[in-house]
Order: sequence, then C-alpha cells, then structure tokens
Amino acid sequence: MVARAVSKYIRISGRKVNKYGSTVRNLSYKEARSALSHTPAHGAKVLGNVIQSAVSNLMAKSKNIDEDTIMIEKVIVNEGPTLKRWRPRARGRADRIRKRTCHISIEVSGEEIQK
Repeated sequence: MVARAVSKYIRISGRKVNKYGSTVRNLSYKEARSALSHTPAHGAKVLGNVIQSAVSNLMAKSKNIDEDTIMIEKVIVNEGPTLKRWRPRARGRADRIRKRTCHISIEVSGEEIQK
C-alpha cells in the first residue's frame, strides 16, 4: 500500500532540504525519523513534518499497517517560485534579494498485517 504527502510553497531553499532528502530516501520510517530528529537544521525539520504527514495518510488508508514495514519510497524536492525583493545600495542603486521556496513530495509504502 502506498500513500503520498505534498507540501508546497515552503519558505526554504530546495537545496537546503534536498541535502536531507537524499539521506532518508529508501530508508525505513523509523531510521529516517531518528536521523532527522537528531539534525538541528531547519530543512530536516520541514522534511520530517512532511514524512510524518505521509505516514499519517498511510495509516488513515488502512488501520492494519505495521510501522516497522513502512519505507520511504520517493523524496522529491522541487524549486518553487522565488519572491523577489529589493535592497537599496549606495549611489542610488538597488540589489535584488531572492527569497526562494520549494515543493516537497514524499511517497511511503507499507505492508498490511494479515489477520
């Protein structure tokens, strides 16, 4: 059984999140949760929240999912729209400030317990 969770327009650069996305890809849910909980970075916290949402969606689909069999199948971090702001500089010039966003998509799978 497979479930997805998508989080869009997160106000953090996709590069900062993808660093942790590549480490938890193809790990079990428990290993990924422990790896992300011991990382103080904001990107790891955001990714952990989306993984938790995907697991909750999987549990809502079927109540007989064993938590030990849940695997993270796909982690996709795409670049979202960039907010453009301006900062005044010397001699009447202006510098552009880019506030980047990202979209995170996670797919998890788990096996049902046979009764």
